Amino acid sequence: MADEKTNQEESKWRVRLHEIIFEADTKEGKAFDVALLVFILLSVAVVLIDSIPSVNAKYGYPLFLAEWFFTIIFTIEYILRIFLTKRSSTYIFSFYGIIDLLAIVPTYLSLMVTGSHFLLVIRVLRLLRVFRVLKLARFIKASAVLVLALKNSRHKIIVFLEVILTLVTIMGSLMYLIEGPENGFTSIPRSIYWAIVTITTVGYGDIAPNTVLGQTLASMLMIIGYAIIAVPTGIMSVEIARAGKMNTQVCHNCNCDDHADDAKFCKICGEEL
Repeated sequence: MADEKTNQEESKWRVRLHEIIFEADTKEGKAFDVALLVFILLSVAVVLIDSIPSVNAKYGYPLFLAEWFFTIIFTIEYILRIFLTKRSSTYIFSFYGIIDLLAIVPTYLSLMVTGSHFLLVIRVLRLLRVFRVLKLARFIKASAVLVLALKNSRHKIIVFLEVILTLVTIMGSLMYLIEGPENGFTSIPRSIYWAIVTITTVGYGDIAPNTVLGQTLASMLMIIGYAIIAVPTGIMSVEIARAGKMNTQVCHNCNCDDHADDAKFCKICGEEL
């Protein structure tokens, strides 16, 4: 009886802690999110400031201590998120799980990478810490709607990209035949590069057609580029409108956070929210 009561108390405590860390519907949950948000911003600021040689030379040690302080905080947060999810693998291999891991691993790896010839590797590891800024997406409710819209429109976007790739391949090949190496179009891949730059309206200007026919083809591609810009915008607008209202409830079992405001059960595994 005592063991059952202890298990119930532990379960209530675990659910409560899960609400604080994963959700933002409660006062404590909002406070946790605000505190974590401040730590993320400060940790990213430390990484950015530490990359300035003059600042690093003068304040290198305090910045080093600050880096380890934030790393320990994020490590504790990462472990708690794993512990509070019934299926820990769903969090570990999720987008936020991978980002959370990338935010702490470089600091530990830098301890094992020694020697002057490994300095470049250490710089890369330090740069990876900036991935912490991606954790900010967790605090923007609109990001969940955007992710859902991208997920729902992925098939249309893939088809759209296939059409674009086909178009630039054809246009690039035609431009290679029309202009030729003497005008800078030295190969079909380089001509395709020109077509991509042109259709996206970037227009670097490093390669340009010189013949009348080539300029006519380029003009057509430029006009097509302006028309194409509206296609992905329309696809995303429709899917965002369909995304509907979102809430901050996260399933304890499968870590799904895509629920309607009035949802009582997880739509993936059926667990009570």
